[in-house]
Amino acid sequence: MKILFVGDIVGRAGRRILKENLERVQSEEQIDFTIVNVENAAGGFGITPSIAEKILKMGVDVMTSGNHIWDKREIMDYFNRQPRLLRPGNYPPGLPGQFSYLGESAAGVSVAVLNFQGRVFMPIIDCPFRAVDQHLERLRKKARVIIVDFHAEATSEKMAFGWHLDGRVTAVLGTHTHVPTADARVLPEGTAYISDVGMTGSYDSVIGMKIEPSLHRFLTGIGSRFEPAISSPRFCSVIIDVDEVTGKARSVRRRDLA
Repeated sequence: MKILFVGDIVGRAGRRILKENLERVQSEEQIDFTIVNVENAAGGFGITPSIAEKILKMGVDVMTSGNHIWDKREIMDYFNRQPRLLRPGNYPPGLPGQFSYLGESAAGVSVAVLNFQGRVFMPIIDCPFRAVDQHLERLRKKARVIIVDFHAEATSEKMAFGWHLDGRVTAVLGTHTHVPTADARVLPEGTAYISDVGMTGSYDSVIGMKIEPSLHRFLTGIGSRFEPAISSPRFCSVIIDVDEVTGKARSVRRRDLA
């Protein structure tokens, strides 16, 4: 089976190029299951219920997120209504939302999706390594195909997370930095890995935001109001070919469109 994972959707430009290309990519690549990271989909910060529903209707099976998932307050109640929107699982207990989803491909293959967040250069929350260990065996009894979105800043932490889970999950896919990396590979025990899938949004930008406010902040040290850029959008994704019997990845490769 083939799984499509689309990197962080950033603002209107990201939503537009997703809508324009998703169905074609799914058809050309014969995709069985689609996951999209949506934490920057609404104005570059968070997601709203209405935008989430529109993305699901494009043919998305599960939406993952990261540290910006909390930016739109109306999403709190939406978590209770929509189990296909995930938030990182290593935030402290008691917060709304789920960090795992068990779904099925069109052919009836069980697919589990997990979402965790790094701590290096990020908000200090619970340990993602220990958090995934607490829940992984429970999910492995229900699905052999397990995809993990690891939303983190440091490539060292991402790579360590990949090695930690090698042979225990189908894929560890990095998000958050919005910069696509060239290190997609299958680790020795059968886990597909990439440090960052990259963003789906404007690439005439500074990680999706307009250039001028970003330059102002770096040149002056004074904060500026960030707004998503809109020009030169790019669709960034990876495609994982999976042995659905063993849950191991056969291959992982980028599929990017401008």
